[in-house]
Amino acid sequence: MNFAFIYIIQRFLYRFVDFFHHWYVDGTRFIAHKFISVLTEMDKSFAVKITLRHFFDPLYKDYSIVGRILGIIFRSIRVAIGGAVYIVFAIVFLFLYLVWIAIPAVLIILAVRG
Repeated sequence: MNFAFIYIIQRFLYRFVDFFHHWYVDGTRFIAHKFISVLTEMDKSFAVKITLRHFFDPLYKDYSIVGRILGIIFRSIRVAIGGAVYIVFAIVFLFLYLVWIAIPAVLIILAVRG
């Protein structure tokens, strides 16, 4: 009889700790993987990495002064827009992550008060 009670307590504590490990550790890994994956997909559209690599190259291989100046101007605008979109996306993802982190704490607080 005593063994069954101890076993139930051990399994409860194991599942309790396992839940928080799953929620925080595995959930954080999943969210970080999704964040990087979505940034990679977004970079296919905005191409900030490639644009920075070819920042001082002339636009459309026009080696005249106008082509070189317009290349820098247009690439600066493209990098600024892409950077702004990345920052907004990162802020939204951070907000969603903080909500994810807060859900168990809020539920425990509401259960204790309630």
